[in-house]
Amino acid sequence: MTARQTIYTPANGLSVARLLSALPCAYAVAVSNWPVAVAAFCFAVATDIADGPVARRRGEASRVGGLVDHSTDALFCIAVLGAFAATGLYPVLLPFVIGGAFVQYVADSRVLAGKELRASRIGRCNGIAYFVLAGTPIVRNVLGWSWPADPLLYGLGWLFVATTAISMIDRLHALIAARRRPTVEDR
Repeated sequence: MTARQTIYTPANGLSVARLLSALPCAYAVAVSNWPVAVAAFCFAVATDIADGPVARRRGEASRVGGLVDHSTDALFCIAVLGAFAATGLYPVLLPFVIGGAFVQYVADSRVLAGKELRASRIGRCNGIAYFVLAGTPIVRNVLGWSWPADPLLYGLGWLFVATTAISMIDRLHALIAARRRPTVEDR
C-alpha cells in the first residue's frame, strides 16, 4: 500500500470531518449558540467512535491513521475548551497544557520516525475526559440546566490542568528512565 492510500482512507476522512467541526463548535460556544454547539459536538463524538472500527474493519489501521485520529481529538478539544476558557468557564491554561501534552506525546512516541504511538494510562483517561469536559457545559446549556454550576466546572478545569501536568511529568520520567537503561553496547 502506498503512502497516499494509507492517508486517504474512510477512517481518516471521519477524523478530518471531526476536525472540520471543531471551529463551528468553538464558535457556537463563544456566541452561546447551544443547538449548533451540541450538533457539532455530537458529530465529533460520533466520528471519533466510528473512525477506529472503520479502519480496523477495512484493514486500514496504521500509525498515520492513529496520529490523524489523536491529532484531531487534541485539536478539537483545544478549540472547544479554548472557547470556554475565553468565556471564563475554564482556566485559560487548560487548552495550552493539552496542546503541550499532545506535542510531548507525539515527540516521546517518536511516531514521526515510524514508531507506534505510546499512550499512558493517565494520558488516555485525560483524552476521554477532555471530551467530557467540553461536552458537559454544552449539554447542560442546550437543556437549560443549571447544574453542574460554573464554579464546579472551573474547578474541574483546574483538576485537569493538574492531571495533564502529572501525565506530562510521568511521560518525562519514563523517557528519562528509558534513556538510563543500559543498552546492548553498554554490556
